[in-house]
Amino acid sequence: MIYIATHKKFNMPTLRDSQGYVPLHVGAVGKNSLGYTGDDTGDNISLKNPHYCELTGLYWIWKNTEDEYKGLVHYRRYFGKNNLTSNPSKIYTYDELVTMLSKYDIVLPYIEYFKQTAKEEILIECCTEEIFDKLRRSVQRLYPEYIEDFDDFFSQNKCYLFNMMFCRRELFDKYSKWLFDILFDLEPKIDLKNLNAYQQRLYGFLSERLLNVWVRHNNLKIKHLPVVNLEMGLKEKILLILRRVKHKYAN
Repeated sequence: MIYIATHKKFNMPTLRDSQGYVPLHVGAVGKNSLGYTGDDTGDNISLKNPHYCELTGLYWIWKNTEDEYKGLVHYRRYFGKNNLTSNPSKIYTYDELVTMLSKYDIVLPYIEYFKQTAKEEILIECCTEEIFDKLRRSVQRLYPEYIEDFDDFFSQNKCYLFNMMFCRRELFDKYSKWLFDILFDLEPKIDLKNLNAYQQRLYGFLSERLLNVWVRHNNLKIKHLPVVNLEMGLKEKILLILRRVKHKYAN
């Protein structure tokens, strides 16, 4: 199944075949029901949603489902055929994504290119040098075999974002264990009160980058896809085009 993380009621996109897509209410604990499956059932970390964002959904999928294929997208972002469209007809169906896994290990969003290194980029708004150092120490202590890939990733300027993925259950669950081992080790060492409101979404931001490290270390064969954003406005489309043009001529 592909779970659609949402914190509010939304209009399910009209797909050619919506089978295989299931809305998942993230941060559902203590909230009014949206009529969707909530991430506050079974083994869950729903209470952590303000700081873990859609990762409370990722954790719920890992701990509470046995689907052959597992995926996570967002109520407004889906794997599709064009980054610059908001047309739901351009969203890939579940079966189309499954077919891709006959040749690839994992489906991920397109590669984003930063003006600076991945480390410099995350330090601009998402976290501090102190937090970054603590993150690195957690990785080195728990998974020392990953530290070279950690350093290599953060020294270059390429990244896939959004915490979106689709793969076989075994791979999804292995990644989830690795990720939450690191984040749960880091969490007691961080005082979120020292961060601004945006930075307090810390663990969601860190996981976007850590996925790159995990995929890199495991040498996975990746199918990169555009992301159809159903709420993308004209300004955002223009900025995306400009980033693509700048990258093209910079290389």
